[in-house]
Amino acid sequence: MTPSAIDGLRTSDQRYTIAVIDGPNVSNLARRNKRMYGPAVSAEGLGRFTEEWGARLGVVIERFLSNHEGDILEYIHESGDRVDGYLVNPAGLTTTSHSVPFALYDTGKPVVEVHFANIRASAATARGPVYGPGESTFTPFVSGQFMGMREYSYLGALLSLVLALDDETFFGAKSE
Repeated sequence: MTPSAIDGLRTSDQRYTIAVIDGPNVSNLARRNKRMYGPAVSAEGLGRFTEEWGARLGVVIERFLSNHEGDILEYIHESGDRVDGYLVNPAGLTTTSHSVPFALYDTGKPVVEVHFANIRASAATARGPVYGPGESTFTPFVSGQFMGMREYSYLGALLSLVLALDDETFFGAKSE
């Protein structure tokens, strides 16, 4: 693992491949509601942010962005044998998709759901979505969630997923 500001954080030097999937409307991030999504983050900037933090953690980030559910499904089906885990921002599919969460579940890989806004908060809160609280169809199928912290939700999700993968007991591989 290359030296960085977070040396000593990981317990392994395993080089994981983490897929980051961004769904519908993330491509339009820089033009969306500034209160929810921040003043200047673009999809490209978000990609650089996750790739840079992945490198600091000693992992490879494989990014996939699409506004089309079928393309996301195809990516999941073809990547399942290649990646060690997924971060997914379902975005426009959060409350409507059933096929994507099932496809992610079927990979048998850990999945962390991320959102810029706190999708469970009321519209009156600073980090709540302008449309009010919502339910995600992904939540019952994921290992964990990070939301309400804009792009930092991705960092929290990435760090947690990597540390959990390093922990041989976390996902039930070994127990003491």
